[in-house]
Amino acid sequence: MTDSLYHFDTCPDRNGYGSLKWDKYKGRDIVPLWVADMDFTTAPEIIAALQDRLDHGIYGYTIPYEAPVKAVLDYLDRQHGYSAKAHWLNFLPGLVPAINLCCHAFVASDESVMTATPVYPPFLGAPDYANRELIKVPLCLTKGDTWTLDFDAMEAAVQPNTRLFILCSPHNPVGRVYSRDELSRLSEFCEKHDLILISDEIHCDLVFDQNARHTLTATLNECLAARTVTLMAPSKTYNLPGLACAYSIIEDSKLRQQFQTTIRGIITEVNCFGYAGCAAAYNHGEPWRQALLTYLRDNYKIISTFIQQELPEITFRPMQSTYLAWFDVTNLELDHPVKFFEDHGVGLSDGVPFDGIQHVRLNFGCPRSRLQEGLEKMAAALKTR
Repeated sequence: MTDSLYHFDTCPDRNGYGSLKWDKYKGRDIVPLWVADMDFTTAPEIIAALQDRLDHGIYGYTIPYEAPVKAVLDYLDRQHGYSAKAHWLNFLPGLVPAINLCCHAFVASDESVMTATPVYPPFLGAPDYANRELIKVPLCLTKGDTWTLDFDAMEAAVQPNTRLFILCSPHNPVGRVYSRDELSRLSEFCEKHDLILISDEIHCDLVFDQNARHTLTATLNECLAARTVTLMAPSKTYNLPGLACAYSIIEDSKLRQQFQTTIRGIITEVNCFGYAGCAAAYNHGEPWRQALLTYLRDNYKIISTFIQQELPEITFRPMQSTYLAWFDVTNLELDHPVKFFEDHGVGLSDGVPFDGIQHVRLNFGCPRSRLQEGLEKMAAALKTR
């Protein structure tokens, strides 16, 4: 199918449906370009599968049945060369509770957790909620202005009681796809310090840079796989977060048992529509995904060109994945960047919860006209200063 058949240029009215993204600005003339929720209808094959499930008429408690399990395993093998086994999987209603529970399952009260910032806020909140010490190590820039893990700083910051490293791969919010060499260095770091790796790879199928390729962390080597908890979901790629279906992959039996024991009685069952959507996405969603990547790639180019020509005060470094642009607005010298842009009609994510002071994040998973409107309002806002 072509892009025109998937209607990426249009979006149904989301008002009145309890949309977190849109209801935040209900009654205000603000273009919502913030939370990671695309304004695209999902693949028609997924909609058809959900309709079929709806037509069944019974929506009882649902276990991980054959269809979604097989869909996940086939997808992992086909898309990422990962020959996973069914008993390695734990289906979950979301990755945020999984990250939080990992801090309880694998880290004692006197141990610490490390992650690289800026990063998705739950990475920073989870250790705190579990009363575990958090070690934040900022990403660094290469000579080519590319974000990467700062291994020297990680070595300096790691402690004897550090037990966990939480990785975002690809990295939200900077949009970086880590190379095999970088992941190999991370593997060596984790082995040297006996760290469990929690690898959140929810954006792994949103690599729009045709020169980049995502490596599923657990496929790097057997040693790393044995200490890795991989967290994945079709939700970001296929715009299905409301269906609440994610999963973990844990090869090591001891880690898997620890995790399963911790989540018991806390994590609820995945609902029947979540399973149906997951299976349809992985079995039939690839043509839609490819069209989506083309659309996102063009949106990204529009942002890059607009920033260079109209907003040169904003620093926008190259990205390879996700639909979330990370802007450094330090040069604008704004006291409250998000409020400033909201006051001028654009809703962006505040960089502070990501540990990114003087940064904002823009969601370009939206129709091109809406993106253009948001960018033009940003430019107009700066002319008012």
